[in-house]
Amino acid sequence: MNLDQNKKNAIAFYRMAYEGKPTKAVELYVGDEYIQHNPLVADGPQPFIDYFTKMQNEYPEKSIEFVRAVAEGNLVALHTHQVWPGNDQYITMDFFRFDESGKIVEHWDSIQQVPKESMNNNTMYK
Repeated sequence: MNLDQNKKNAIAFYRMAYEGKPTKAVELYVGDEYIQHNPLVADGPQPFIDYFTKMQNEYPEKSIEFVRAVAEGNLVALHTHQVWPGNDQYITMDFFRFDESGKIVEHWDSIQQVPKESMNNNTMYK
């Protein structure tokens, strides 16, 4: 496994889908199967494409920053900071499993809204 390439591919895949090109993202980066653990998205590439197409149509002005990427074995973890319309901010942690060919075949995520107030001065993303 090429850990650096897997990190680059995970970021490219997520960015491409997030910015409105989920079909191309699937064509370039997804393997023979795509197992989804996000409860809002069904298994397989087409539900993923449908989800991100709808997101782009409803919220074209969103942005994403990739804060960090960590790779180990066949997994890549991404930590992102997303800003949505109205300065609605979210932190996500996504995990992608790669097959032997370097294609993404499984995804888990956790999403948390950035609170307006915090008990400390640390951000949730840096």
